Amino acid sequence: MSAPTDPTRERSQREDDVLERIAKIVAPERTPAGETYVGDDAAVLAPFVGQAIISTDVAVLGVHLDAVLFPLEDLGYKAVMAALSDLAAMGARPRGLVVAVSAPPGTDLEALHRGVADAAALASTPVVGGDLSRGADVTVAVTVFGECPGRGAVLRSGAQPGDELLVTAPLGRAAAGLRRRRAGAELSDELVVAHRRPWPRLREGTAARGAHVHAMMDLSDGIGLDLHRMADASDVGFALTGLPVANGATLDEAISGGEDYELVIATNDPGRLRLLYLDRGLEAPITIGRVVEDPAVRTLEGEPFERRGFEHNL
Repeated sequence: MSAPTDPTRERSQREDDVLERIAKIVAPERTPAGETYVGDDAAVLAPFVGQAIISTDVAVLGVHLDAVLFPLEDLGYKAVMAALSDLAAMGARPRGLVVAVSAPPGTDLEALHRGVADAAALASTPVVGGDLSRGADVTVAVTVFGECPGRGAVLRSGAQPGDELLVTAPLGRAAAGLRRRRAGAELSDELVVAHRRPWPRLREGTAARGAHVHAMMDLSDGIGLDLHRMADASDVGFALTGLPVANGATLDEAISGGEDYELVIATNDPGRLRLLYLDRGLEAPITIGRVVEDPAVRTLEGEPFERRGFEHNL
């Protein structure tokens, strides 16, 4: 007669099996001496240099990624890159990240974590821990850790009247890619890739911090919303002379499409910023206008620049 089965033990073993397979997917090839990543109760990291910068981002299937149009791997990838973009916006150097996943039974968790591992590897940011739980929806919460040596982080609240405003590249590629995918474009289409596999401007952010810029933030929700947020935080206005629109995108997509993860920067020394970008092999940032003293002035080519972009309905 066989021994009675313990359902709790069976569930635990299944969870352990899944965790072991995921650990093999996300674990870096080498762990620095003195640090501990996946496999213990908590991660152990060496002391941070300068300020420690921490941010959390949540991605939900069906909200941040269309499950009909894109593979599940893309959700894991986008969740990591969106969180890392917040570090880029502060000028921080990434040190590690943790990933917490909630999903219904039957979800391909290994595929999801392959996307996480791809993003972590490309950004040279190790996955140092995480958690799994059953849930009604597929949700990926990513917490990233970074450091800002020397002068510290660049905030969105430091823009000053007279500062030049710049962006790191033309805007609207991600929104155009989503439109094209909905129209039947392949996953390999250049603009579709910009939507499903974004890239945070980490090197651009650290270079901007090195150039002593006054303010910076990423454009995850579109410049039509995020630039207003910077102006609100800094208690200033702005006068834009124009916006660079990516090839294949529309002006509306450039303004309010979001998910480009480019940076908008305010500085009183754009020459120094461009020189540092050139020295580091980066594309020169593009001037879009200036910061003005009156917070009520928010214009594009002399016309009111309305606040519009991606906002969650909570």
